[in-house]
Amino acid sequence: MSNVKIFSNGILKENPVFVLLLGMCPALGTTSSAVNGMGMGLATTFVLLCSNMAVSSIKNLIPDQVRIPAYIVVIATFVTVVQMCMEAFIPSLYASLGLFIPLIVVNCIVLGRAEAFAAKNKLIPSASDGLGIGLGFTFALTLLGATRELFGTGKLFGLHLFPEKFGSLIFVLAPGAFIALGYLIAIVDKLRKA
Repeated sequence: MSNVKIFSNGILKENPVFVLLLGMCPALGTTSSAVNGMGMGLATTFVLLCSNMAVSSIKNLIPDQVRIPAYIVVIATFVTVVQMCMEAFIPSLYASLGLFIPLIVVNCIVLGRAEAFAAKNKLIPSASDGLGIGLGFTFALTLLGATRELFGTGKLFGLHLFPEKFGSLIFVLAPGAFIALGYLIAIVDKLRKA
């Protein structure tokens, strides 16, 4: 399978949120705005890309008995890098995402791709897979955040599109995440089958 096909699978065919239904905790918890969704998605993309490359590089050095703990240590290292950089350079986004940043360590998407793909493939295909799945995750979170922000506050990426009084508060709250996600999954499923 070509690297381009591996890359595009994560965005379209195997989108983690809309198709595989993975990573629901950050998808629902961090997407109150498009910026938050994009920030969380890009942080996870960095961790996916780096951890896939690292796992692919050291897969032959790790004994089977400690495979999963070793992958978690690798993932935690890159999450720590993301967390420290975000806190230093984007403190408002860091404060907004809060506890969800360290939770990237236990995100089933990251560990699943390390175990299912990176541990069985070479470096370049593993990097393509990590980047594709990460960008698909970023796309899903950004779209979900943009939908909730638009219908909830009348803004998109912080820009006023219509007065906030016409927005629906439910989209900013937790139930709105479920409602928006449900409709987006249905739309994506319809488009995939068309």
